[in-house]
Amino acid sequence: MSSLIAQDLAGARGERVLFAGLDFQLEAGEALWVQGQNGAGKSTLLRLLCGLTEPAQGRILWDGEDIRRLREDYRRELLVLGHAAGVKDDLLAWENVFYGARLAGQVCTAAQAREALARLGLSGVAHLPARVLSQGQRKRVALARLCLPARPPLLVLDEPFTALDQPSVQTLTQLLGEHLGQGGLVVYTTHQPLALPANTLRLIDLSEGASA
Repeated sequence: MSSLIAQDLAGARGERVLFAGLDFQLEAGEALWVQGQNGAGKSTLLRLLCGLTEPAQGRILWDGEDIRRLREDYRRELLVLGHAAGVKDDLLAWENVFYGARLAGQVCTAAQAREALARLGLSGVAHLPARVLSQGQRKRVALARLCLPARPPLLVLDEPFTALDQPSVQTLTQLLGEHLGQGGLVVYTTHQPLALPANTLRLIDLSEGASA
């Protein structure tokens, strides 16, 4: 079973330290809800956990190994969805799911991409170019990778519920609950008062400094 551990972690933006002394341990089936005011360091923490930036202090362990040593092996173990949809305008909706997954090393067929869109209520727009979709539809296209069968164990999601209508929020909550129920891990931010159905839901409020 997988585990994600932060030890004495500090994150900075330029010369400014945003948080320090952060410790937590996340095991299979557990979720971490990162909270905090704008500028508190939520996105910085997510970038650290994805291995995209170096911590100012401390280390992050995946299954007991420092992610700096694991490098690409670690990145294959996670799926990252940022606050922006990251959808390519000139690709069809299903192509965005297909190529996004394949570029990240996630197994995906054209049929699976269309099935993933269908689960999020997008069957009718699967063959439309992304540039004609609404903001909410584009967000669901990005989230469709969560519906693929070959889902990595660690999901790192920055404001995944933004721009979604209530039925889509319910579907996404169910999807993430399924992932946690299968032993996956989720780290997420959201401004909505919405807690995931995890074995254990851990909260970190970066506005109050580092606590676990």
